[in-house]
Amino acid sequence: MFPLAGGFGYASNRAADTVDNVSAELVEGTVPAVSTMVDAAGNPIAWLYEQRRFEVPSDRISNEMKLAIVSIEDRRFAEHDGVDWQGTVRAFLTNTTSGQVEQGASTLDQQYVKNYQLLVVAKTDAERRAAIETTPARKIREIRMALTLDKRLTKDEILTRYLNLVPFGNSSYGIQDAARTYFGVDAADLTLTQAAMLAGMVQSSSALNPYTNYDGVMDRRNTVLDTMIQNIPERAAEIEAAKAEPLGVLPEPNQLPRGCIAAGDRGFFCDYALQYLADAGISKEQVDKGGYLIRTTLDPEVQASTSAALTGNSNPNLDGVATVMNVIAPGQDDHRILAMGSSRRYGLNGDANETVQPQPYSLVGSGAGSIFKIFTTAAAMEKGLGTSAVLQVPSRVEVKGLGDGGARGCPPSTYCVTNAGTYPAALSVTDALAQSPNTAFVKLIESVGVTPTVDMAVRLGLRSYTLPGTAGQGTDQSLADYQKEANLGSFTLGPTYVNPLELSNVAATIASGGKWCPPNPIDSVFDRSGKQIPVTHQACEQVVEPGLANTLANAMSKDDQPGGTSASAAASVGWTLPMGGKTGTTESHRSSGFLGFTNRYAAAAYTYGDSPTPSEICSFPLRPCGSGNLFGGNEPARTWFDAMDPVATKFGDVSLPPVDQKFVRGSANGQVPDVVGLNQGSAQSQVQAAGFRVSIATTASSERRGTVVSTSPSGSAIPGSTITLYVSDGSVRPSPARPAPGLTLPSLPPDVTIPPIPGLTAPPR
Repeated sequence: MFPLAGGFGYASNRAADTVDNVSAELVEGTVPAVSTMVDAAGNPIAWLYEQRRFEVPSDRISNEMKLAIVSIEDRRFAEHDGVDWQGTVRAFLTNTTSGQVEQGASTLDQQYVKNYQLLVVAKTDAERRAAIETTPARKIREIRMALTLDKRLTKDEILTRYLNLVPFGNSSYGIQDAARTYFGVDAADLTLTQAAMLAGMVQSSSALNPYTNYDGVMDRRNTVLDTMIQNIPERAAEIEAAKAEPLGVLPEPNQLPRGCIAAGDRGFFCDYALQYLADAGISKEQVDKGGYLIRTTLDPEVQASTSAALTGNSNPNLDGVATVMNVIAPGQDDHRILAMGSSRRYGLNGDANETVQPQPYSLVGSGAGSIFKIFTTAAAMEKGLGTSAVLQVPSRVEVKGLGDGGARGCPPSTYCVTNAGTYPAALSVTDALAQSPNTAFVKLIESVGVTPTVDMAVRLGLRSYTLPGTAGQGTDQSLADYQKEANLGSFTLGPTYVNPLELSNVAATIASGGKWCPPNPIDSVFDRSGKQIPVTHQACEQVVEPGLANTLANAMSKDDQPGGTSASAAASVGWTLPMGGKTGTTESHRSSGFLGFTNRYAAAAYTYGDSPTPSEICSFPLRPCGSGNLFGGNEPARTWFDAMDPVATKFGDVSLPPVDQKFVRGSANGQVPDVVGLNQGSAQSQVQAAGFRVSIATTASSERRGTVVSTSPSGSAIPGSTITLYVSDGSVRPSPARPAPGLTLPSLPPDVTIPPIPGLTAPPR
């Protein structure tokens, strides 16, 4: 039939070149299938696919469907060996006469081969055209592969694969999805008339659309039923009666939405999960074709509470301002993402202020403000500062060499900072974190150094800061390197844009005893056969000592208490549980945040201007404005407490970890001698003998001139750092005691003294 010379001989040789390569893949029979992403409770988040197809085994396809497709497409299916030679010879003679392929005589085997090459093997438009070209070469290739297929597989396997492969229109592939699309039933439950309609549509799934060509589909269905009467005469009466029935399709096609765009408020998480899988070696293309079950860490209850808090504190229709929040479960082996969201709706309608930008997990905003003071504190603790230390809080500081000079009234090469409010002259580290005076932490970063502080921020979780190009300005420099090289003391005040997910993970690292793990959205992945697929996760790291992290967590525990910057927000929901927190606001009021954690949850709520030209932001209600008054203790903190309060104890009791006295007291060589009350010379000698440098500052005081009235810091400090001795200038005179009005105090004779009163001692200094 196929001579070695002449036209068909040449075509046969061309066909043979690709047969061997495709046959193995064809026998394997893997086809694109829908991957399903679900939350921690098993609820679908998204269906991800290139072709909407759900494979089912033979026993889950109704017998009516099998009879209908064989009857209309290949009545001798059970008898031939993959090729219907009787029909092929007839077609061969016709095609030889005409010089082109006019008759196909294709069996189900051959149709399967053609569709497989078109829908699975072909990757380009040229390959897709070649898969359906009407040439002798393609026909011979198809025949040869059909023969191979019939030798390797049973008839039932071939029929099942065919029904799972072919398109049925309306973006539906395979019999299971077709049954769901048109009738809302499973393939196993297809009736005679339903099966006949679907079998008829295979001829031309685009033209035979019941929603646009009802009569044409009805005629084709009845043609299928007529062939079934011929092939199954014992059921003739039943099948004839079925021809009078309507098609019975759904009012509109039941089509599963494709991709993250239909995931609603979980769309941001869906996108991040796919990005995470791609980084782990499972590409988006693999997901779209693989038929995976992707189990995620998203907790539906925590997600719902987070979404409600985000929309409740920031209008989704608000143009130019967004609030984002991520919730992470602390842990020693994993930091599982429990929720991720934005006040902005996830979607493609820009006119409705929707967005698909990765707001919750990319570098956005103008900075997290004073939240960055925790990095300075942690770096200082690592160098020997104890949380029992007392920090001086001057109203203004001028620090040379911190690279932030240039402000009005500030000397050259000097960083000048003034507090925005009124604070006590001295605060403990814990109270300083809660009340957040700027000057105390600028003095602290002067002692710690910018480089250790930036490195601490990266270690605790701000890993994006090390990426090339994040410094901007058209260079490949990372933001971390830029901050360190410029020695920018302003880093402690958080003026740089931030990744909100990484900021939440900073909280998780502290809450996990200093153990950093990548924020993980994936619980497990299973292939189409139910086999678990390994997902490569970046290893966790112990980035600071557990005692440091635990003690820092306790030092952050007064932010929600009276006097703390988030106290009002905590009180608004009646929050009474132990937690660690820190607010932050940029000087320009263009972004602010609240970082908080318990032993069960860690999260950061971050509000920022998300327009191309962000302006200052005002609160209550949240909005862009000319002169901002947004603070981290406002909407960001309220969002955090609103989100966390309903689910706070879902995973168990809430507590703070025990402190490590080493980090409360500070290191042994970091203890500052108590020199208050000594003269300047003696005090300076003792402090220098303890290994510290000394700086002298005079202060108005009623103490004798030259007497040390306080030190900064006191209690403990970074070994080798500078201790400021505040020395009295003696300028304040004590006021003489005044008797109460109308009361005359008698004079005592010179030889009379007042005896001591038993049990009464002088109060401590």
